[in-house]
Amino acid sequence: MLQKVLRYDVQITKKFVELALKTTALRSLRNHAKFLEISCHGIVWLASWLTFIWLFNNKELYQLQVNMLIALILDIIVVAVVKAFVRRRRPIPMNKLLAVGPDKYSFPSGHASRAVMVVFILSYLYPVSIIFLPPLFAWACAVSISRVLLERHYILDVIGGVGIGLLEGLVMCLIWLSQSTSASLLSTLSDEKLDGGEYHV
Repeated sequence: MLQKVLRYDVQITKKFVELALKTTALRSLRNHAKFLEISCHGIVWLASWLTFIWLFNNKELYQLQVNMLIALILDIIVVAVVKAFVRRRRPIPMNKLLAVGPDKYSFPSGHASRAVMVVFILSYLYPVSIIFLPPLFAWACAVSISRVLLERHYILDVIGGVGIGLLEGLVMCLIWLSQSTSASLLSTLSDEKLDGGEYHV
């Protein structure tokens, strides 16, 4: 039964990509797929977020900074464990040049899970201004669709990634750290930035 579902997934994904290349809007999205891939890459997000924490030493941001960092680490670990367990091979692209990538396993889509998790946090756990929500949702949708258009994932991989992203958001609801706890944690990790710290001059 599982093998049949996977075969259907391969067939539907292939047809979707072929039809997408004939549709102006989706063909345009594919042209920007590489940028979308970088915009939601795990290493890029982790490095950028650590830089953000270091550069913006603002008490108002401590809670978001710490909890998002925990969420990003959680996402990387969960996706890596699931990929290692499932071990589903990535699609073979029509353009073989697209086959080069950081890993060879397909399920789930880490980009989709990360995008959904980030949107969940910024829309529910740490709500940003409502004017930022439409671009955030559009970005998450574009990232998810682009993974199929770029032939890096099958459709079920992306659906699985979206589901994992939602579950990670729910987990963050349970472990969400308070402002005071986040401030204490950051002060411990960045002692040299505080008066009286070990490296303070």
